Amino acid sequence: MPATSKAQQKAAGAALSAKRGETKPSELYGSSKEMYDSMSEEELEDFASTQRKGKPEKKQD
Repeated sequence: MPATSKAQQKAAGAALSAKRGETKPSELYGSSKEMYDSMSEEELEDFASTQRKGKPEKKQD
């Protein structure tokens, strides 16, 4: 499932970085912290690899 906004893609990238040990999980907050706790590395890769071009900055409800 690809990210639907730039914000989701950025949060997934931050969470993925922490999952891989490149950054500290304690540096995460908000959506990226929730994604880190609830998603697998494969799911995060899918979200983080989404192209940002043409995506809204934030998800429209």
